[in-house]
Amino acid sequence: MSGVTDHDVPPVGEEVHMPAASILPLINSAGLAATIVGITTIRAVSYIGFAVFLVSTVIWAIKARHELDELPLEHGHH
Repeated sequence: MSGVTDHDVPPVGEEVHMPAASILPLINSAGLAATIVGITTIRAVSYIGFAVFLVSTVIWAIKARHELDELPLEHGHH
């Protein structure tokens, strides 16, 4: 043995942060799909889809920012 103690060994890995489950990506993509389909068919579908897309994007960004703010300041980066 070379005299290595438990205090000399770095942790095996760092804690991995996983975002909370959310339906927002599905709503966002449905809004975008409705926007694209509405461009070639019914304009009202396009406008409604774009509104859903914009609102869900803003909510998603706000939630992501809130989750980021909840993370600890020190992640143990070297």
